[in-house]
Amino acid sequence: MTQFYGKTKICYGPYALEALETFPADHAFVVTDPFMVKSGFAEQALSHLSRKGIGYSVYSDVETDPSLQAVVETTRHFLESKADMIIALGGGSAIDMAKAVSYFGRKVDTARSVRLVAIPTTSGTGSEVTSIAVVTDKVNGVKIPLNDELLIPDAAILDARFTRTLPPHVTAATGLDVLTHAVEAYTSRQSNMFTDIYAERAIRIVFTYLGRAYGQGDDMVAREHMLLGSCMAGLAFTNSGLGITHSMAHSLGGLFHVPHGLANAVLLPFVIAFNSFDAGVKYREIAEMIGLPASSVEEGTRNLTGAVRDLNASMKIPARVRELKVDEREFRRSLDTMAQNVLEDICTKSNPRSPSRGDIVSLLEGAW
Repeated sequence: MTQFYGKTKICYGPYALEALETFPADHAFVVTDPFMVKSGFAEQALSHLSRKGIGYSVYSDVETDPSLQAVVETTRHFLESKADMIIALGGGSAIDMAKAVSYFGRKVDTARSVRLVAIPTTSGTGSEVTSIAVVTDKVNGVKIPLNDELLIPDAAILDARFTRTLPPHVTAATGLDVLTHAVEAYTSRQSNMFTDIYAERAIRIVFTYLGRAYGQGDDMVAREHMLLGSCMAGLAFTNSGLGITHSMAHSLGGLFHVPHGLANAVLLPFVIAFNSFDAGVKYREIAEMIGLPASSVEEGTRNLTGAVRDLNASMKIPARVRELKVDEREFRRSLDTMAQNVLEDICTKSNPRSPSRGDIVSLLEGAW
């Protein structure tokens, strides 16, 4: 049996933030980061709660790559707040934190009914519609993907105004994260007709609008399309799974603190080449859909790889891991650890080609 699951109510377009006034709640637990508070973005969301007489508590200390320890502490604050709605406002870290808090909070208090609302402020993770959250075990230096339907938000509010101020390098890295989500969803061994539809549209959006959003940050047409593309890629991969680009990026991020989208961007061309024997037909289809010559599987795969590299270069994204401020001695010392992490990563299961430990080590060495 093949299935596709979509739970999240998606609100998008101009003034989508007003949807906050439509959700029944007595008290909201708002999870965000210091920048959202300092910039006034958090206040914009809170004003809609106040207008409807909804009380709120704010946790604004979300860190990049939230740790297990931080999740435990924030869950305690949530349980004490008696909130019946959790609002995540921010990038992937804030949304992952809120999802983890909602998940563990409901595990502790099974009688509690909680609505989870995600408001992404970057166009990258698609976390506002997925069953996945990533937390970091900082003791062992590894990122841990959680996967459960309880992690899927009840509602997502896509308001592109929140993404207008993203600096170019963040726009680039998060945009390549969208592309990696979509390409890996499209080529996943668990892909299906429905996931392909969302992945294909997301791929087209990235190649059409990412350069515009990067070069002209206040191009709101490009910003809105990238936000929608991110969400579509999320709908695709939460149903199809991902692949070893993500598995390796999780390990690089956990051990060397490389930003997730940046790691994906650097690794994706190498993974396309690795998977080409098993997923070449799909790569050829992707090449065709973005207007590249693809008279054969080999030509399509080659041109797709080149297009990804060119897109990276146009936004000043490095071509090699060695350019990511990673210490070479530590990198080589950690190759076996990273390979083991990749083999155990949940994303590896749906990669079109099953890798061995040696395959992963060779890929990492080649990407270096």
